[in-house]
Amino acid sequence: MDRKWSLVIRITLLVMVPLGLAGCYEAEPRPQIRGEQPPLVLPPVQTPPKQRLMGRSVQGRPIMVQIVGQGNDTAFIMGSIHGDETASAALVNELEDHLRGDQPSLGGRRVVLLPVANPDGLAARTRVNAHGIDLNRNFETANRVDNGTNGLRPLTEPESQALRDIIKEYAPSRIVTVHQPLNCIDYDGPGQAIAARMAQSCDLAVKKLGAKPGSLGSYTGETLGIPTITLELPAEASKLSGAALWQRYGKALMAAVTYPEHAK
Repeated sequence: MDRKWSLVIRITLLVMVPLGLAGCYEAEPRPQIRGEQPPLVLPPVQTPPKQRLMGRSVQGRPIMVQIVGQGNDTAFIMGSIHGDETASAALVNELEDHLRGDQPSLGGRRVVLLPVANPDGLAARTRVNAHGIDLNRNFETANRVDNGTNGLRPLTEPESQALRDIIKEYAPSRIVTVHQPLNCIDYDGPGQAIAARMAQSCDLAVKKLGAKPGSLGSYTGETLGIPTITLELPAEASKLSGAALWQRYGKALMAAVTYPEHAK
């Protein structure tokens, strides 16, 4: 090879190697622009559990809450704290079914549902729990009366302890407890406006019955200041199917769930 072509080859190689055209050459990493940040990798969104075991009854039955929706605004809806008030459990179960099928209507709200607060009483169709205690008189309140039916001290029962824990953990902004047979809408604490809104959607009138000694309403409404509404169904409601109960009282429950109209 003459000197002319040898010189051309050398010059060509000197140009190709810096350009990264040689097979073994590793290109320099792309310089990072000042202020440029690597892509942010967000952790997966943690959705709330759909159901949780919050305790067990005297006889070991589970006390389960169902959680529907998510948001800063929480409503707690419960039934059958008295086991012989069977329509209350059926109505709360209907509410759960409705909400699961129509979560967009919640609009940034969370609903905690407890269809059966007294599972042993419901199984036996008795007002009291398996210890013979009225759970709706077993809370720590200024007006409580200690005795064999209310409990010799507050919160003696696992069921009432579970209710206290639910309220403490989920911090509801309003509570609706479904009862029978007084055929009205009662309220404790600052719950009058919600009670009035519910009354617009059913045939039950608002009637202030007064806080009972050691009751849930006395505890949550008067002591804790949480609006607490008691939806008192008529005695004959136990003869109605779940669908019939929902037709009569479903709108009233939804009025409480979606109160106020715009969740914070």
